[in-house]
Amino acid sequence: MPAPKSPPARPCRRPRDLRVRRSAPILALAAIGSCTATPPMVAAPNEAIPAAPTQPAVKAAPDARPADFWLSGLPAQGGLITGQAPRGARSVMLNGTELPLTPDGFFLMGFDRDAENSASLVALYSDGRRTERYLPVAPGNWRIEHVAANPTGGAATSAEFQARRGPELARINAARAVSNNSDGWRQEFIRPVAGRISGLFGAQRIYNGTPGSYHSGMDIAAASGTVYVAPADGVVTLAATDIFTLEGHLLMIDHGMGLNSAFLHSSELLVKEGDVVRQGQPIGKVGATGRASGPHLHWGMKWNSARVDPKLLIDAD
Repeated sequence: MPAPKSPPARPCRRPRDLRVRRSAPILALAAIGSCTATPPMVAAPNEAIPAAPTQPAVKAAPDARPADFWLSGLPAQGGLITGQAPRGARSVMLNGTELPLTPDGFFLMGFDRDAENSASLVALYSDGRRTERYLPVAPGNWRIEHVAANPTGGAATSAEFQARRGPELARINAARAVSNNSDGWRQEFIRPVAGRISGLFGAQRIYNGTPGSYHSGMDIAAASGTVYVAPADGVVTLAATDIFTLEGHLLMIDHGMGLNSAFLHSSELLVKEGDVVRQGQPIGKVGATGRASGPHLHWGMKWNSARVDPKLLIDAD
């Protein structure tokens, strides 16, 4: 079964999970998908031209979806995958949670850094049928460092920190709960700023056998004041002009379909909440505000509640 078609004008693009692209062929459960199977941009409403009254009614075009699930790559911890529902499916469930579908049946799913080693993907049909697939989820290759010391971070337990942190987390959670109709998730993401990758997603220290928190994003070292750009289209859901205790000047962008980016430690923000931003548009400046040892851009990404690795969405250095 061939992979779903894309409009010819849509440029060929790479799969989202670049770690899979480097190590294995792209997977389709029904067929091997080509890069032309990337989900096309949704057409603007009301583009169809109605038939003249004297002409017979135009028959609906046949459903061009594949007979089985199509996926852009292999599921992996920290990875993000685009999929297309089987022909005739009315809904899709991932581990029991319904996923939003585009009119042409595409959906997005992400896998947390600590996701289980398998996932259930189910398509439901109007006649009561269901198609279920169990997907193996590959483990991530995280940088783990064992340290013969106790964790530091007394400031995080201080009364002043706790008093400020509650309202900050409320604003962050409210921003992540916002859902915008953005197609940024369909794009091939770009690096927000040039520079050395100084911190890897998933890295973790083990202090005398006790795991510390893992690194939740990708750090890019750059001089303070360096402009960074939007990695994909989206809508600004949080632009903290005040300095958060940990994140400093925090900027958050919703790319649609539950996918959002967070940019930490900025010295200055160039957009405000509610702004629609386009890929490559300047949105902020690198800094060291909040809890940072030096100027850098921390780029974190979440798909719903799952933390995903931004590095897997961009070209390798």
